Amino acid sequence: MAEDNENFSIIDDILRKGSKLADDIEVFFSEGFGVGLELKGRLIGEAEGSESWGIGIRVVKDGKIGCSSTNDPKCFEKCLLSAVSSSKLSTPQNWEGLSTPCSLPDLRLDVFDEKMSCDIETAENFIERLLFGASDADCDVVGGSVSFSKGQSVIANSNGVFYSLEKTGCGVSMETIAATSTGYEFDSSSHADRIDPEKTGRDAASLAVFSKDAGSIKTGNYDVILSPIAVCQLIGSVVIPSFSGRNVNSGRSYLADKLGDDCFDENLNLYDDPHHGTGSRLLDSEGVLTRRIDLIKSGVVNEFSYDLKTAYRYNQKSTGSAVRAGAGGSPAIGTHNIFLDGKRCDVFDEKAVYAHTVVGAHTANAVTGDFSVELSNAAWIEGGEKTKPIKSAMLSGNVFEMLGNIAGMSEESRTLGSMTVPSLRFQELFVVGE
Repeated sequence: MAEDNENFSIIDDILRKGSKLADDIEVFFSEGFGVGLELKGRLIGEAEGSESWGIGIRVVKDGKIGCSSTNDPKCFEKCLLSAVSSSKLSTPQNWEGLSTPCSLPDLRLDVFDEKMSCDIETAENFIERLLFGASDADCDVVGGSVSFSKGQSVIANSNGVFYSLEKTGCGVSMETIAATSTGYEFDSSSHADRIDPEKTGRDAASLAVFSKDAGSIKTGNYDVILSPIAVCQLIGSVVIPSFSGRNVNSGRSYLADKLGDDCFDENLNLYDDPHHGTGSRLLDSEGVLTRRIDLIKSGVVNEFSYDLKTAYRYNQKSTGSAVRAGAGGSPAIGTHNIFLDGKRCDVFDEKAVYAHTVVGAHTANAVTGDFSVELSNAAWIEGGEKTKPIKSAMLSGNVFEMLGNIAGMSEESRTLGSMTVPSLRFQELFVVGE
């Protein structure tokens, strides 16, 4: 490899030695460092720095796949032998080889902040700005956090693929309380100057203060507006897993037999764009060229996501959707940057129940789409203004049915991690109150 780097030399050694032991060998390497501060009340309760280094090895021999990982640079040969040994115990499957080198598009991924300082002083400054944002509100700060990180990942294989990517990350959060009402807000970005700690603190405080005198709501059907946070919670828990090729082909997806069907509102588009957002990559975590995947196109179930292993098993092609949580795990089907889009309008003009967040989205049935969640920081909203807070309300329904009849998408979207979505308005949803 071109770079005279000890880590790259280790990767070379693994590929060279592994090629003598298996048909295919793949190395995923990651390293990084960061700092983080935690608030306990208005005081810094914990400060820590962290460093990480890891290598994950995957080998394939006669269709049998084996994996192993290590956090010790001196143990990479043992890790390789462990991967080979584990492959002997696995069940063989159809395997058509790892990815091969390809021409990369001439794109600059906006995922690295050269000016970011991962130090305690910078984190303390962000903490002070968080606290300042909440300082004028009549509430108590329960906690909060600030984090900065820089890292690099590499995917390389015995076919000659080598792809290195540097990323940075910054995140802030704050939780407040006023009487028995709480407020929580957060923000994250790959660039520190795109974070506004004052706004995060101010919004967390205003949520708690506004909600402290909440009134009840009677059980019934209401127009409901879900904030971008609430939309992400339901979409991430139910809809995104339904487009996984693994879930589709194993019968664990509501959409399993619905490719090409009009299952959603004709105004709804849902796509994974691997080139715009914090999750951007030119090659996925298996070295496959990434591309935009239109999951829902004008309401139609348009495409499912695959990694190499699942694609080979079900006679499909990888969509460049392999992701990894780190060097310690095998690649799996995931997403890079999810966007929900469609025709926009003023969804806040007419009276509705507004839900800032929901509690319990993870308990929704990912196959049927049925859910029952608690509304958090809910309020009546009309003419673009929240009028009265609502307490102790539950929302029940079916995510797929809701997305089949959307009353409107807000003109503005919010980016939350690697998802960018608007607020969504629905008609006649069942709200459980008094």
